[in-house]
Amino acid sequence: MTANVTRRDYLKVQAAIAAGVWTATEAAASTAASEKLNIAIIGAGKGGVGGVLNLPRVSGENIVAICDIDTKYAGPNLEKYPHARQWTDFRRMLDRQKDIDAVVVSTPDHTHAVISIAAMRRGKHVYCEKPLARTIGEVRQMRKVFAETHVATQMGNHGTYEPSFRRAVEIVQSGALGDVTQVHTWSDRPLNYWKQSVARPTETPAVPAHVNWDLFLGPAPERPYHPIYHPFTWRGWWDFGTGVLGDIICHTANLAYMGLGLQYPTRVSTRSEGLMPETAPRWAEMQFSFPARGKRPPVELTWYESGRQPPAELALGHPLPSNGSLLIGDRGRMLTTDMYCAHYKLLPEAAFVDYQPPTPTLPRARVGHHAEWIHGAKTGAPTLANFEYAGRLSEAFLVGNVALRAGQTLDWDGDQMRARNCPAADALIHPEYRNGWQLE
Repeated sequence: MTANVTRRDYLKVQAAIAAGVWTATEAAASTAASEKLNIAIIGAGKGGVGGVLNLPRVSGENIVAICDIDTKYAGPNLEKYPHARQWTDFRRMLDRQKDIDAVVVSTPDHTHAVISIAAMRRGKHVYCEKPLARTIGEVRQMRKVFAETHVATQMGNHGTYEPSFRRAVEIVQSGALGDVTQVHTWSDRPLNYWKQSVARPTETPAVPAHVNWDLFLGPAPERPYHPIYHPFTWRGWWDFGTGVLGDIICHTANLAYMGLGLQYPTRVSTRSEGLMPETAPRWAEMQFSFPARGKRPPVELTWYESGRQPPAELALGHPLPSNGSLLIGDRGRMLTTDMYCAHYKLLPEAAFVDYQPPTPTLPRARVGHHAEWIHGAKTGAPTLANFEYAGRLSEAFLVGNVALRAGQTLDWDGDQMRARNCPAADALIHPEYRNGWQLE
């Protein structure tokens, strides 16, 4: 099932996203929207990291394959879909099962790129959980393959579909806040979610019979199995995950990034406590300096994690949520009150009592984020969090992890994916893969 999207249609959509506007024109497709997609789920534990198998819009399609390296962790969904073919190796699945139209990638960060690129190269539509990939080099390759294949793609920053999120983007784009020069965004994670600032364990327990440890490692360097990595606790380990920044900033900074038309930062600095060679720190703060865009002024964006937050007075007396963002302009402020930027307050409230939002320029998604992707796969309609937009968003902020691990402020050249003042950072942007693994 291949959407018949022309190069002209594709470029039109990308230009619209980059400009912060949208076109409602839908490309023609070769398959009726009423037909069901044949979907393969790769990473099915707990319904996939994003819980996609618990969503009626996804489970209502044809789930024809389930692939997971842990048959116990994925067990409930293997039982729920007995007619789906079962796999442990996504490579064999993609090569041998010919009825797959689309894949959902809900694996640890370090395998997002190899799986998504292999699927796109085979003409499969791809929904990939956030962050788009573990490294900037991988993200750039995903963007490249997406541009070449024109399949329907979507990253799992699912607040993007919310009508209220899209309205907030339109408000920012309309200039209601004036010139925005400061953005603050924060998260309470990893508190009570996973461990960071820990050393590699010395124990080497046996690999459980239900786990294919070699496939879990994938392109990552060889290391002994330990339950500290799997399931889910991989997120704080640099070989497998991207820490709190990769997990959350694609949600909390999404509104500012889209609404302000940000691209790449030019300077990134960090401070932290408890940074370890193999794991993310106990906490970190990061400063991203974005340049002017036309008549719009430069923006300083600050990231806080582990419960750290900006000065409370910046919210003009309003309590700060555990995960959120604050955009500060010379005419007003916008405080988001949830992780996904789906709810917000315009401040000071007295100045916006009679405020009316601008005429919509962005489409309102059909039912939900996954539904928008499925509709795009069937009809050729654009998705808002496609791999071009999601890739730029991911690249812009993954630089923070590079600066953190390099241990210095970076002067960043986003187009060339390099730190002008730190050649050693290249190894963090383009790490070596384990033998037998490569990007297609």
